[in-house]
Amino acid sequence: MTNLKARTRPVPADQDADLATLRGDCARMAPRWSTPERHAARPVPPSRIHGVSVPASAARLLDAMAEYGD
Repeated sequence: MTNLKARTRPVPADQDADLATLRGDCARMAPRWSTPERHAARPVPPSRIHGVSVPASAARLLDAMAEYGD
């Protein structure tokens, strides 16, 4: 059956929650989460990449980042 009773007062937000609490909650939930199998990524030939446009400003930004551009 459906519970049609409405709450008379809203549930108060947890004012004491912080990053440490959130991390603890996540650590307790982690064993319940499943992860998909990892497959080795294969390179894609440039001829198969089409329809992608990158603004010049974004390309310059990535080019200036050591992880991507150098």
